[in-house]
Amino acid sequence: MASESNIDFKKNLISMDGKNETSQQMHGSKKSNIAANKSNDIPEALQEVKNHLGDGAAENIMERIKMTEKKKKKQSDDVDTVSRKRKAENNEKLAVKEEETTLETGNQFIPTPLSHIPLKILMDIEMELVYTDEEEISFEFAEPVVSTSTQSACHDPKKADALSAPDGSTLPQIDKQLQMTLWEASACYRQENYTAAAEQFSTALELCSKGAAIDHPFESSPEDISSIASFIETKLVTCYLKLRKPDDALNHSHRSIILNPAYFRNHLRQAAVFRCLERYSEAARSAMIADYMYWLTGGTEQHISKLIKLYWQAMIEEAITREEAFSVMYTPFATEVKAGKINKIKDVFAKKHPDYKEHIYTDPHGLHILPQMAGWPSLPPQQYLLTLGFRNKHIGKVLERWSSRKLPIFSDRKAPFCPLTSEETKRYWDNTGKNVVPVIDFIRSTKLTDNRCACSPGIEKLHYASLLGRLGRAEEQSQVINQAMAELATIPYLQDISQQDAELLQSLMADAMDTLEGRRSDKGRVWNKIQQIGLIEDYLYQVEDNYLKNKRLRTARTQRMRMKRIQGTQQ
Repeated sequence: MASESNIDFKKNLISMDGKNETSQQMHGSKKSNIAANKSNDIPEALQEVKNHLGDGAAENIMERIKMTEKKKKKQSDDVDTVSRKRKAENNEKLAVKEEETTLETGNQFIPTPLSHIPLKILMDIEMELVYTDEEEISFEFAEPVVSTSTQSACHDPKKADALSAPDGSTLPQIDKQLQMTLWEASACYRQENYTAAAEQFSTALELCSKGAAIDHPFESSPEDISSIASFIETKLVTCYLKLRKPDDALNHSHRSIILNPAYFRNHLRQAAVFRCLERYSEAARSAMIADYMYWLTGGTEQHISKLIKLYWQAMIEEAITREEAFSVMYTPFATEVKAGKINKIKDVFAKKHPDYKEHIYTDPHGLHILPQMAGWPSLPPQQYLLTLGFRNKHIGKVLERWSSRKLPIFSDRKAPFCPLTSEETKRYWDNTGKNVVPVIDFIRSTKLTDNRCACSPGIEKLHYASLLGRLGRAEEQSQVINQAMAELATIPYLQDISQQDAELLQSLMADAMDTLEGRRSDKGRVWNKIQQIGLIEDYLYQVEDNYLKNKRLRTARTQRMRMKRIQGTQQ
């Protein structure tokens, strides 16, 4: 993107009404029942993760969501008390901030540019939140108060391996061999011998896959085993990041989220991996979800939330700075935006970005949130419309057409019943696919939920993975499928989902696991059926449009011929 457009996401927060319209509705209406009724929303297909968990892991996320409900109820009561105080304080701060940072220019509200976030600050954030040496396994929503190092000093050998929850209850006892392996791995990590640590954590993961996780597995829940496996996966992420091997860390980061989607550090570590791979839009989305999860699971330290938001903001800035194919503008709004206002927004965009007006598109379904205004627990986040301008008209039109659907597709085929040849697939990727994927990722970087279909982020990734498979890029396909599964596992925590969405989520996860394990043909996958139906709909709409167009042409031609006959008769 041209340098004059690098920070337009900060400069051009323009309200056409001439004022900052603070949204009056709480994002997602997240009340104390945020995780209620979701135990049936998670796919049974997660039993296939037994390769990393051992048997009995089918209910890992189901059990976790039940615990989320209990924790969220308590957390909500605590937040209600703290929130009233914060709200008054934040209102005062926002008033001061507006007074200091806004310029009144006619009827436009334009915040001044924010300062660039130096790389050193990002490194400091990662050292504090990503590379922290967790000695205890985080059993979901029951943080151990006794670390493994402390446990080793216990006098009673029967209690030596027992973790304690805040309410005094005893958490599951870890298998002796596994615990010893984890101690050795942690010791290597603290000694900065990251290669040895990664080897030990990999050994621990193998022990988990063989069922050696809990001393009494029949007395423990799959959720406990899942927490242990997630802990090991996330430690592998930090080891490979320290070794500067982000490619090796990536799938581990995805699996840590699949196993434990409510732990905010798992998402933040995924963000760090994406940053190292220079996939900044995806890093921004991971950081956004990490911040939301921190609040959702009871995090109350504003310092931590501010650091995560700073990281999120830096990733958005980096994504925009490095992108040259499109430019963006965010517009705050509080009520429904009508077509007339969208046209005004597009006019403003065209004036400010003359190099990106081949096609201008405003996301009509977006409730976008910027990190500067995302105060989850205390204030309703300010919502924004996202407007994008493209140098390539074709890419802009394709994206706008796809975004009008309830269920996304990832194809530009004109004939739905004729599969693409290898040459056509490669040509489609070169001309369209590889240009659309970065735009979709950027749109998701400030869009926590989707009001069309809750599963849309996962479906988009699965379409992308299917295309990679047809291109013969199996390793990339596997990575994107793992990423899609991490998205799908996170969805029930981000928004309430309908029974229909729950069933779709279930089918998507099952088919994703089948694809990873090489079972059945790719043709019968749910996302491919969605795409096939979408292409048929496109074909029918095109036939209808052509028929109506030809009908109008025939009518016009008939009228012209009639007029000529009348004129000939009069002569």
